[in-house]
Order: sequence, then structure tokens, then C-alpha cells
Amino acid sequence: MNPIFKKTDKLTLLVTTFGGSGMSPKAPGTAGSLVAAVLAYPIAMVSFRGCFALLALLVFFIGIPFVAKVLKDTGSDDPGWVVIDEVSGQWFAFAFIAPASLITYPWLILLGFGLFRFFDILKPLGIHQLEKLPGAWGVMADDLLGGAYVALILLGICKLFNL
Repeated sequence: MNPIFKKTDKLTLLVTTFGGSGMSPKAPGTAGSLVAAVLAYPIAMVSFRGCFALLALLVFFIGIPFVAKVLKDTGSDDPGWVVIDEVSGQWFAFAFIAPASLITYPWLILLGFGLFRFFDILKPLGIHQLEKLPGAWGVMADDLLGGAYVALILLGICKLFNL
């Protein structure tokens, strides 16, 4: 186990790494996003319209104090293994899509995952600016905005193709 993980408590580690997915030695942000995207399908099977927006915002606001604790405990600005922000953003990417559409057209989940990674890595259109917010707010907010951009793109695709 990476010694940096020992600088914070187990609950904080569990939340901020989203069950350990952020502990991936390679591309932890992609691993966290992938776990969130894979979970989107079963969530869609038991959810309602707006569920992903609600989940994303819940994860966002629950994540803030945990991320703040990690930043304090480790003295880091934004450790790569903190992926709860990616989970919030990835789930917000599906905020405007009917769960039935995600079940019927699972390629929307794959597209949402790919687009979210694009926005999360390149941080265009003001996403990078949100990283400058203080502390945990900057860590979490940029991914939520990235998810919002993806949500609008997916909504446009669904409207265009009547999905």
C-alpha cells in the first residue's frame, strides 16, 4: 500500500478513492470514472428520471468534507487517487438522459465515459478555472462542470436521434 494512503483514516480513504478504485497504480481518475460508468447501468435499471443528477450532487456535497480532510492530512492540492470528484462528474454526465435510454442504448454510457474523460483530462471551456476554487471545492467543482458539458452533449444526441 502506498504510504500516502496511511496519512488519513480508512473511512476517508474509502470515500475519496470510491471503494478503492482510485488506488489503481495507473490512471486512477480513469479507473474511478470507469467504475462509476459501469455502475450507471444497474443504477439506471432501478432509478427514475433525474436520479443521476441527484446522485451526482449528493456525491459532490458528501465528497467535499472528505476531500478537504485528505488535502489537510496529506498536504496535497489534489492527489490523483482522490476520485470521488470523477464519480460525481461521471454520474452528472447522465443527468438529463432517461434511465430507460441508458438501458436500451448502453453505448450512451460508453460515450458518456469517453466524453467525460476528454473533458476531465483537457479541462476546456472554463473547467480549468474551477480548479482554482479553494481546497476541496476546486477539486470537486471542475469535474461537475465537465459532467455538465457531457450531459448537454448526450442530451443533444438523444434529441437528435430521438432516443
